[in-house]
Amino acid sequence: MRKKLHITVGDTVKVIAGNEKGKTGTVKEIFRKKDRATVDGVNMIKKHQKPSATNPQGGIVETEAGIHISNLMVVDSKGDASRIGRKKNSEGKLVRYSKKSQEEIKS
Repeated sequence: MRKKLHITVGDTVKVIAGNEKGKTGTVKEIFRKKDRATVDGVNMIKKHQKPSATNPQGGIVETEAGIHISNLMVVDSKGDASRIGRKKNSEGKLVRYSKKSQEEIKS
């Protein structure tokens, strides 16, 4: 059975804990087994790479590392970080909504 997560790929999120607290970005990838997500421009690390066919020069590459999903909060359309709830809309489909502004979250 798959875990229900409060974030999905493409959501705009805000970091609420850790060294990167206060930064916002878009979720690029989610790792369900580790409860982590990579966020665009957040938790940057430097990685040393050997020269290869795709990167003949090699060197130090800066890339995003995973951040635990408990440290992320979804940002709604008004720009406020909010908790997420689920409810049925007018068509009877289950949708996510912001508990702060009561607006539907488009994913």
